[in-house]
Amino acid sequence: SGLLPRVQTSAPTGRILSPSKSFSQNIPSSLWKLGRLNHVAIAVPDLEKAQALYKDVLGAQVSQTVALPEHGVYTVFVELGNTKLELLHPLGEKSPIASFLQKNKAGGMHHICIEVDDIKAALTELKRKKIRILSEEPKIGAHGKPVIFLHPKDCHGVLVELEQA
Repeated sequence: SGLLPRVQTSAPTGRILSPSKSFSQNIPSSLWKLGRLNHVAIAVPDLEKAQALYKDVLGAQVSQTVALPEHGVYTVFVELGNTKLELLHPLGEKSPIASFLQKNKAGGMHHICIEVDDIKAALTELKRKKIRILSEEPKIGAHGKPVIFLHPKDCHGVLVELEQA
């Protein structure tokens, strides 16, 4: 009898997926497993400006710049609650980031990095499944762990980096 209408307190009904109808039902078991998203890499034409945006404007924790000559990049990591952003800037004339920035003057997303529990097993199985790997063997990445890159044409247009967890 108040001014406010009665609030319905019962929970809404909805469909509940049966545990037997698992999404992974059709996926064969593998010797290796995908883990969490480690980072999203962004190629930037001006590394100092990009660092300032994330640190000074957005208030994120931003690492120091690290040179990785074997990959032809400078890297900076921006810490987020559940993952990281990797800011990439060219190091040297043969940097893959330099060629990326020639095509994308303002920069942009370069790759995603997903952790795996066994990089060697992943490499072997992906080659067997005709997924092109951009190197014959894993290389040491920005976190000091082995990494491989999967060809974007085999991954729906996305350059995918797999990193040993």
